[in-house]
Amino acid sequence: MCLIRPGPFINTAIYRNIYMLYLKQFIFSNNTLRSGVLSKKPELLKLMERKEFLRRGFLSALGTSFILPMVGACSSDSVDPDTTGTTTGTTTGTTTGTTTGTCTTTASETAGPFPTKTPSSLVMADITSGRSGTKLTVKITIQNKNASCAALANAIVDIWHCDADGNYSEYGGTGMQSTNYTSVHFLRGRQTTDTNGLVTFTSIYPGWYSGRAPHIHAHIYNSSGTSLLVTQIAFDQSICNTVYAQGAYKSHGLQDTTNASDNVFGDGVGTELASFTGSVADGYVLTHTIVVNG
Repeated sequence: MCLIRPGPFINTAIYRNIYMLYLKQFIFSNNTLRSGVLSKKPELLKLMERKEFLRRGFLSALGTSFILPMVGACSSDSVDPDTTGTTTGTTTGTTTGTTTGTCTTTASETAGPFPTKTPSSLVMADITSGRSGTKLTVKITIQNKNASCAALANAIVDIWHCDADGNYSEYGGTGMQSTNYTSVHFLRGRQTTDTNGLVTFTSIYPGWYSGRAPHIHAHIYNSSGTSLLVTQIAFDQSICNTVYAQGAYKSHGLQDTTNASDNVFGDGVGTELASFTGSVADGYVLTHTIVVNG
């Protein structure tokens, strides 16, 4: 994803001044922010303000004719498929899907605070790694919007998600996640799409952690290792309510955040909500299509 930055067409001082003027207008015109509710969570406020600024305030302030010359300077991210790092796409924000032909580009999202550190070392279909939970088969089909929505073969797909208690592998021992799982790699994996654009993973139904709706992260690359999309997969709350009331999830209880109130999915899940079949007893099958600009 390409964001407008200070450069030859706009210096840092102008950028900062426009940004600060916008923030003042944004905050003081919003009763909730002015009352100080969100001021208790400055990091969330900062994220919201910057997202709003980049989405509409900055463009409105400068005008289209001033922005267009800067667009040509943007370039796409790429990585070596055998040495995939953790920085590619980790700051990608939410974008509204765009329609062409018969499919809609899947919205891009942040990779979050717990991306896989060395995904090239985790090429596997069964990513359970002994974690307890309701079985979940994840079937993801990748389509290429630039090829009339045809299946994208040989695409690299990384996924990762939390366990039944809301914890991620490879991280921990900090305020963000107290339980230390830095030496293990559960619920993370990589697969390459077949001729139908399909990858299949065996996992468990994800749990949840405070402030986020249940989700799975996904990062899609083409066969050469060029990053195509970082996104997230949303879940049906009614199924979550059923799963979280039993087994390994019961002690953690029901999620505290819905898709509608989530800071990632709150702007809509039209291209991110998965389909489900199955039951707690037999396990669930998640089916989802991700459309990229391949």
